[in-house]
Amino acid sequence: MSNLRVHIVGGGLAGSEAAYFLAERGVSVFLHEMRPICTSPAHKSDLYAELVCSNSFKSQSPDSASGMLKAEMSQMGSIVLKSAACALVPGGEALAVDREIFAGHVSRSLKSHLNISTITQEVRTPFPGDITLISTGPLTSDKMSQWLAQATHSDDLYFYDAIAPIVESSTIDFNCAFLANRYGKGDEDAYLNCPLNESEYYQFIDALIVAEKVPPKPFEKEKFFQGCQPIEAIAATGKESLRFGPMKPVGLRDPKTGERPYAVIQLRPENRATTAYNMVGFQTKLKYGEQSKVFRLIPALKNVEFLRLGSIHRNTYVCGPRVLRPDLSLKGNPLVYLAGQITGVEGYLESAACGLLAALFILQRLRNLPHRAPPANTALGALLKHITASKPEHYEPSNMHFGLFDPFLFENLSGLKRDDLRKSMASQAQDNFFHWKAHALALGLS
Repeated sequence: MSNLRVHIVGGGLAGSEAAYFLAERGVSVFLHEMRPICTSPAHKSDLYAELVCSNSFKSQSPDSASGMLKAEMSQMGSIVLKSAACALVPGGEALAVDREIFAGHVSRSLKSHLNISTITQEVRTPFPGDITLISTGPLTSDKMSQWLAQATHSDDLYFYDAIAPIVESSTIDFNCAFLANRYGKGDEDAYLNCPLNESEYYQFIDALIVAEKVPPKPFEKEKFFQGCQPIEAIAATGKESLRFGPMKPVGLRDPKTGERPYAVIQLRPENRATTAYNMVGFQTKLKYGEQSKVFRLIPALKNVEFLRLGSIHRNTYVCGPRVLRPDLSLKGNPLVYLAGQITGVEGYLESAACGLLAALFILQRLRNLPHRAPPANTALGALLKHITASKPEHYEPSNMHFGLFDPFLFENLSGLKRDDLRKSMASQAQDNFFHWKAHALALGLS
């Protein structure tokens, strides 16, 4: 075992998960949390793993993307899932918890662990000569944000999520869309274009303007940068605005009519298999139900299934593919690791999963073992691939969804309908993770 000490900065879901994973494997951990000495505008208590938004960890269905992630996290001894099981409240198919009971269980588990030293302080920079895991979340303190900006270059540190919806390709009406790049430049299949005629465009604009928006939280200011203007804010400046912005039709010809559409929504592939598409430039503050209703007014998307809905909110995260190594350590700072929402994952479950991955890689380092990550045909592996191997120029925070999986990494999917395809992927992913874990155990990562 290496003599390096391990400091974890941030006692949220990712930090709590990482601390427990390492401590259970004999590693002495120093867990630093600034609350209650310093607090964020979103937190209400000094408990570890406090849930500040919803109380749900999403679907428990084994065939859902979040269910697949839960199954793998459970096999790794997740403290978050153990604590959730002790704090259950009715949630239908979702794993819902009593917030106070849940956070209380996590806090007691960490504070009573013999291998965890809990320290109340604001950490502003990593600990020289030791391993530092930064898991400070989307409301990272100003001082730590400044250090990250310097370490990753300020262009690679973002302070607002500008997230566009992602749709499942099999639910798009391709009869109402066409593949083309503007003016025929580049790859023809770079974008899937969803055209609107004049009446369809104005019907869409009218619905967009009156749709209900998410009000800003007390710690958020209604200040939007040029690159992340909500589409409804653009539309509010004039009904023609979107036709000269994200929905501009210039350089495109609809092959069915031979003419330029009145307006167009461009969809960009999320993966090589084109199983998911991103609605380019469609970041929004609309409520989720409103997004589903309004965006389905686009003819090609009338029956679409959303893998992720859009949002804009205050966040701090790095451009993972540009600044992180495959083991979640910072390029140029090999003793500094990142985990949780600061890496560009969205959601409670995903943050906790990222904490597990970072802890796994730190353990490998401490035991002088080669880097062994779960393969991309597992849920944890697919999430890691998004964080570290996406295209940097299009990197956005993401939750766990089927669009992160590459079907070419799975077997015998051809011809399967969506539900059967997902069941097959879930079953194969479980087997793939089991075999990876068996190999990992053989290497000494018990």
